[in-house]
Amino acid sequence: MLAARLVDAGKPLELQDVPVPDVEGDQVLVRVAGAGVCHTDLHLLAMPGGIVLPRTLGHENTGHIERLGPDATGFQEGDAVAVYGGWGCGACGLCLGGEEQLCDITKWISYALDGGYAEFLLVPHVRHIVPLEGLDPVEAAPLTDAGLTPYRAIKRAAPLLHGSSTAVVLGVGGLGQFAVQILHAMTGARIIAVDTDESKLKRAREWGADLTLMSDAEAAATIKEHTGGEGAQVVLDLVGENGTLALAAQSVARGGRLVVVGLAGGSLSYNFLAVPWEAEVVSSAWGSRSELVEVLELARRGHIQSRVQTYPLEKVNEALEDLEAGAVDGRAVVTPGAKA
Repeated sequence: MLAARLVDAGKPLELQDVPVPDVEGDQVLVRVAGAGVCHTDLHLLAMPGGIVLPRTLGHENTGHIERLGPDATGFQEGDAVAVYGGWGCGACGLCLGGEEQLCDITKWISYALDGGYAEFLLVPHVRHIVPLEGLDPVEAAPLTDAGLTPYRAIKRAAPLLHGSSTAVVLGVGGLGQFAVQILHAMTGARIIAVDTDESKLKRAREWGADLTLMSDAEAAATIKEHTGGEGAQVVLDLVGENGTLALAAQSVARGGRLVVVGLAGGSLSYNFLAVPWEAEVVSSAWGSRSELVEVLELARRGHIQSRVQTYPLEKVNEALEDLEAGAVDGRAVVTPGAKA
């Protein structure tokens, strides 16, 4: 089969002919229909620390079951499925409690085992498979991370999100397109979207944002102005650089929640006066399998939609370049079954 492999740090992925994996025990072989392209992949390209190379990247995956291991039950060959990628050990307290994504990042898909930038994906256990049940596999691929990650952050902040509250979304690109839709579908909160790209802000208004702002020196003051001087009860930083973290701290209300989701590597200088009184600063990591089931159901009911730009597997490096350049309209998805 054809696979796009990370061979050397900082260099483009290499297209290689590799054997189709054998299937044993509880494993499942999936013929990949869609593999979402994520900023995390850009980080791994540059700094693949802790990963044994070569490695096939791609952690947002959907497709059809090609083969089931002899001990894998609950599915049939040909079923359309999403692949939950927060693979854990399966035995620790976190895993047994349904929070496998918190177990150990080095066990995740495309870290410990090969990901979905390939014609076939070997899934180590049938518990990581979720039925698509009518969803288009290519459009559903980004839901496994870009949809799931903001969903978890919003779900955990739900007690603060009601009809008289405000939620701010910093960054309305790949994850932000889903954050705005999820907030609109699940809460009564006023939604303020902030970005540096007017075209993304225009899209955010279509998704349900009540107010859109350019990320500039006036953004925090404008947020305060539109919240009676108080600030937002929930601020989701989907970028995570120094500038957005500073803006988030200036925009959150007393007793509110600042959720750091983005992986841009910024830092927030924290002390008693760095954020308003009793405001929480928390991180949010991916999501659980059960939360992925909930995200897929939201999509099935039409509450959230994916806007995707597709690339054949042979053009995966072009997809990564477009993502880095900010040239993707929505979410990039590699489609191994398509012809270049």
